[in-house]
Amino acid sequence: MRVLVLGGYGAVGARVMTELAAREVTAIAAGRDRLRADRVVDLTVPGSLGPAVSDVDVVVNAAGSEDPALAKAATDRGVAFVELTASTGYVARLERMTPAAPLLLSVGLAPGLTNLLAADLHTTEPGPIDLAVLLGAGERHGAAATEWTYGLLGRRFVDPAGGLVRNYSRPAGFELPGLGKRRLYRTDFADQHVLTRQLGVPVRTYFGLDSRLATAALAGLTWLPYAERAPRGVHFPGTDRWLIVARARNGTTRWAHGRNQSHATAVIGAMTAVATETLPAGVHHLHQLATLSDVPAGRGVKLGDSLG
Repeated sequence: MRVLVLGGYGAVGARVMTELAAREVTAIAAGRDRLRADRVVDLTVPGSLGPAVSDVDVVVNAAGSEDPALAKAATDRGVAFVELTASTGYVARLERMTPAAPLLLSVGLAPGLTNLLAADLHTTEPGPIDLAVLLGAGERHGAAATEWTYGLLGRRFVDPAGGLVRNYSRPAGFELPGLGKRRLYRTDFADQHVLTRQLGVPVRTYFGLDSRLATAALAGLTWLPYAERAPRGVHFPGTDRWLIVARARNGTTRWAHGRNQSHATAVIGAMTAVATETLPAGVHHLHQLATLSDVPAGRGVKLGDSLG
């Protein structure tokens, strides 16, 4: 198998390259930087991706570029496309495609691993599910991830029950394994919308950072005018630890934890890229083709559960 990794030398992409190599998969880093890229591809130039996929089986988009034309350029040529985005609007646009090759969505930490946790929980607890996503404020995230987090400030999204919800508002309390009680806030991750529709129950995602100060800052900034224009260079103290939890109404949970969000995203991304070999053409979400048992052991993603 040959995999082209868009942004293959970035925060997530470089780790996808490492994870693919660990699986003895040929990985090719693509990007604009001639010094770091194995294959020079400028995604800002229309039509640039098509010629670059002529000798690969899969494309993994770790560049943060949200353009359906990229997925179309690959799948029109029979090449599978793995998308690592968390953006609700972009996922919805990709879902409307009728690709001629596998198009993989809900891949990464959240969405991705959150989908697997929720789907597994749903097999025994078929009611509403709350998802908790706690990321490390001390990790140096890539530009795309940082922009996504700040870009949600002040914006609203549709709740499963109807009505609009402002990002980083409507807090809920969670008892987090190893961390105790934390207050997390509703945030527009794509997983909740996909899972609400496909599981047939309300699924809501709550977000926070391991730094309580950083979490409180997001919750405060979201109410300010022009909040989405807040400076991106602010760095809060914290660790690189992450934790995600799927919780049923009776308190039963499934959870996963580890260090370095970018690494965990890469582990799931590489796992998914390899899985495309046996998939038919069409749009697929991670929980439709994999379960928690498919998450590779010994790669830094640790799983757990508890009964309510």
